[in-house]
Amino acid sequence: MSKATETILEINLAHLTHNYNYLKSKLKPGVKILSVVKASGYGSDASVIAKHLEKIGTDYFAVAYASEGVILREAGIKTPILVLHPQPVNFQKIVEYQLEPSLYSSRTLKAFITTLAANNQKDYPVHIKFNSGLNRIGFGENDIDHIIDQLSKTDTVNVVSLLSHLAASEDHTEREFTIAQINMFKKTAENLINTLGYTPILHQSNTSGILNYPEAHFDMVRTGIGLYGYGNEAKYDTQLKPVASLKSVISQIHSLEPGASLGYNRAFIASSYTKTATIPIGHADGISRQYGNQKGFVTINNKRAYILGNVCMDMIMVDITDIDCHEGDEVIIFDAESNAVKVAEHSGTISYELLTAISPRVKRLVIDDN
Repeated sequence: MSKATETILEINLAHLTHNYNYLKSKLKPGVKILSVVKASGYGSDASVIAKHLEKIGTDYFAVAYASEGVILREAGIKTPILVLHPQPVNFQKIVEYQLEPSLYSSRTLKAFITTLAANNQKDYPVHIKFNSGLNRIGFGENDIDHIIDQLSKTDTVNVVSLLSHLAASEDHTEREFTIAQINMFKKTAENLINTLGYTPILHQSNTSGILNYPEAHFDMVRTGIGLYGYGNEAKYDTQLKPVASLKSVISQIHSLEPGASLGYNRAFIASSYTKTATIPIGHADGISRQYGNQKGFVTINNKRAYILGNVCMDMIMVDITDIDCHEGDEVIIFDAESNAVKVAEHSGTISYELLTAISPRVKRLVIDDN
């Protein structure tokens, strides 16, 4: 890999293959893999990620919203795409692009059936979402009779899966709660299947569910953050390889005398002689203001350089007083070594937020495993 000469996000497809195979190794034969590529493939490039995962054999994709699924279809993706949080205003688009909605309420179920009838559709694939304790979206366990009543009145839909979502599968202190979620989903699914007359795919596990709760693998698992190289626990992080590396370059070096200020609102005042480097990346690129004032850092020549003052829209300034470096040197915001977990946690956030915040204006460089 060449050194960065501008701000770039490298997407390493060999690492993606490694992570997919590692997660697959945790499953029994026959358990399907649904790859979550929402939020631009967790901040990378959804189309690039999906094309590669399709090539290596993923069974399903999931996105959050219909617009994300449309992007994948227009990129040539043929694999089934589940839309996790569809809105009725987009139901016509979902049908046009052969996307599959997760229906989570009476309103969405009725509205989608109406859309299908208007389009003369029969046996259209849908997914029924149950709330087992996360309490975001989903039918309740007492809604089964209502669901069956709605389904019995139409031949427009085919329920291809029943799903739920674990709330704390990465937290070992919440094991009792997670087991209760798993048991509730099992009971709810069994009750619906007994009335439905056929058996859809069942899926509840996210990445941490895959790694910590094999009893919840069911027929299919969903993996998002794990595909991109993070397992929510140090012992799993060592087995995975971060797919994305965010790099930049030193634009200019300044020397500040004691008492000199730096950046907007003079947020940093030098208490002693300070050497700083200006880097072309800012909050418009996804490095939010919370990383400023020495809460965040970058890596230059294998040493941490802490962000001084407020993060600007297009630039950050970092302390290089004790670092031997020059203008034009590469800067690592995060990569396989100084990964997004370390950078995010130091600033009081999580890797998901850092990864998914990277702006489209940051150049993407795909590194193919070939």
